[in-house]
Amino acid sequence: MAVVAHRKKLLGGGLDELRRAIEDAGVEAPLWYEVGKSRKAPKRVRKALRHGAEVVVVWGGDGMVQRCADALAGTDVVLAIVPAGTANLFATALGIPRDIASAVHIGLRGRRTRYDLGRLGDEHFAVMAGAGFDAALIDDADRRLKQRAGKLAYLRTALRHVRDRPVETSVELDGQPWFAGPATCVLLGNIGTIAGGIDAFDDASPFDGRLEVGVATAHGALQWARTLGRMAAGRTGASPFVRLASARTVTVRFAEPVLLELDGGARKPVRRIEAEAVPAAVTIACPERAGRRESGNRRDAS
Repeated sequence: MAVVAHRKKLLGGGLDELRRAIEDAGVEAPLWYEVGKSRKAPKRVRKALRHGAEVVVVWGGDGMVQRCADALAGTDVVLAIVPAGTANLFATALGIPRDIASAVHIGLRGRRTRYDLGRLGDEHFAVMAGAGFDAALIDDADRRLKQRAGKLAYLRTALRHVRDRPVETSVELDGQPWFAGPATCVLLGNIGTIAGGIDAFDDASPFDGRLEVGVATAHGALQWARTLGRMAAGRTGASPFVRLASARTVTVRFAEPVLLELDGGARKPVRRIEAEAVPAAVTIACPERAGRRESGNRRDAS
């Protein structure tokens, strides 16, 4: 076993409790790596793989999980999550609790399941990629604000961006034109939940070899309030300011640079997105009982 931990993330008794839980589970002297930023995690994961790790326990939030899943994609090494972040959307979808001992037990004894990932450029993502409103919201919700306000941080920053100007956007799905016009947000989902716990895609499944695609044209406080209200009620497709579809490959072009995020981690502005679904890309340790948002026909690893 290897542990790759974001030392600034907090849960329960912290990393000392994690060490005790792993020892109590009968694992002696696991490989142990701590990082101060999630972008440094892949290097530690690759080091763990070179040392023969069969299970990598990831301590952190969605951004940390994304970085580690990216490094583990295409291998048979098991990803085990201890959800110590703010949103923990992926862990929640899997049904992994915010309890250290329980999460460690799942990592060691839980069901091994192959999950799809999305791939944007040379990076994989587990939850969602977003450009525009969604990325600006996440970029604005800095670490200090999230530590103080938790999920309310996303609501506060959303209020700052409801009047952001739409950008001329074109979207191709599986090589065919699908959308052209002004848009304020483009989302590519592997699972259905976005920042703040809102369901953006009602039918998303990490087992169907497809990405859910959403384009929002909402602009201004009233249109965004109507849109987010429909999403919160599980009726995203009923919004007149949202267009939904799914595809294996997605190409997006913007008339000007637009902020990008992957699983809650801000990236540099882009003018073009090339993304695809990667079926059964990573093995994840899950509870025997599927999480409340896990849907579709799961792929149990042999």
